[in-house]
Amino acid sequence: MNPSVSLVDSPVESHKLTPTRLGTRPPWQRRYSRVVAAVDTAVVASAVFGAQVVWLGPDPVPVASAPVTYTAVSIGLAGAWLAALFLWGTRQPRVIGYGAAEYRLILAASVQMFGLVSIVAYLSNAELSRGYFLLSLPLGTAGLLCGRLLSRRWLAHRRAAGAMSTRVVLVGAADENERVAGELSRQPSAGLHVVGVLALSRAGSGPAWSDEEASALRECLATSGADSVLVSGGAVLQPADIRRIGWSLDSGRHHLIVAMNLIDVAGPRLHTRPVAGLPLVHVETPQFSATQRVLKRAFDIAGAGVLVLALAPVFAVLALLVRASGPGPVFFRQERVGQGGKHFGMLKFRSMIDGADARLQELLAEQGREGTPLFKIDNDPRITPVGRWLRKYSLDELPQLFNVLGGQMSLVGPRPQRDAEVEFYDDDAHRRLMVRPGMSGLWQVSGRSALAWDDAIRLDLFYVENWSLVGDIVILARTFKAVVAPGDTAH
Repeated sequence: MNPSVSLVDSPVESHKLTPTRLGTRPPWQRRYSRVVAAVDTAVVASAVFGAQVVWLGPDPVPVASAPVTYTAVSIGLAGAWLAALFLWGTRQPRVIGYGAAEYRLILAASVQMFGLVSIVAYLSNAELSRGYFLLSLPLGTAGLLCGRLLSRRWLAHRRAAGAMSTRVVLVGAADENERVAGELSRQPSAGLHVVGVLALSRAGSGPAWSDEEASALRECLATSGADSVLVSGGAVLQPADIRRIGWSLDSGRHHLIVAMNLIDVAGPRLHTRPVAGLPLVHVETPQFSATQRVLKRAFDIAGAGVLVLALAPVFAVLALLVRASGPGPVFFRQERVGQGGKHFGMLKFRSMIDGADARLQELLAEQGREGTPLFKIDNDPRITPVGRWLRKYSLDELPQLFNVLGGQMSLVGPRPQRDAEVEFYDDDAHRRLMVRPGMSGLWQVSGRSALAWDDAIRLDLFYVENWSLVGDIVILARTFKAVVAPGDTAH
């Protein structure tokens, strides 16, 4: 193999080049873990003691049939809750700061801890106030999730500036390195920052990982200040080569990461199981069980029902604005392709002039987009001034809450498309139709109109293959942010 070494210039904080002590986390991981621990402590204490004051009053109240007050119970409950968050690994480096696993662990730790406390109270005949517990659990859990979300936003901001990330050197074939580097650059919040590339090539069977490659890797690690090596693929590396790369790293200071040739598979579907020295990776097939369908449908009905009631005054105001914008109906109904290829009428507040659909093909031809997917028109002349404002803040989509209540759509899912767009689907893209289309989805909160067709399809397929209720909640939270601050990608 002939190695080709290159360094990637990027602004980084000076402390990131400080060597890590053996067996310890990098400084930024310890710092962020302390920040999250402080946020967790503040949230749990506020929820528990706040519930005590709201439900029982500010004065000390003794527990019936027990020689303690509720203040002592609150201290013990808060301590147990924080211990559960630690024991469930909610602040472990493998889950913290990215992905939905962190949120799932917080929910599991909170619910199971309260279940354990309830069992202990029942077995000890302690007459604890039910309202006190029923108030502290949802308040504290919601506060913990919000606290982690805000902490994560701060971390993402720091990572976008090149700080508080794992500095990695890519090792592999040139095309593999380029593919992995491109994916990581699009997701800076993942916290893997490429600072060096070691491109390998092998003629024929070629020799195994040699001293020359090992020396080049050590030099690249020392020069770049990297703390991890990411093997980007197996085109030129054999299993024995990857093992030798691991042996050449400083134990506790450098870490080895291996990118598998599996794309768009979320963590909960992956399980590793070493068998006879082989690190086998089990990939669960997507499951669309009856329980999952019922849970998602219940979430849709409850969420859409609450939103329709809460936004009734907003509906009235928007209807008046649309009526005043020009001739035509207040609501616009357009046929879209839904779950299983069934057609339905998707509702919107009218944002265009009456009869706008008749001019679509003409405008597509003028802009050279005829025969392409994603029928988007730049500076669309059919949009009314009121409609432009409605679209920017996605307010024209609100009537789709009635589609959700009617069962044609979901709050979160792949965006429903027209027949002409579905004609562009290949076999893979047809998997979008396995679930109900959504008012919002992964691609809407990942770039909206700025995304290319292939990227939008890939994100939708990732959602279909890896659905979870926690994932839906995260997408809805990101949707709210995108609506409040739409940015330049909203059209």
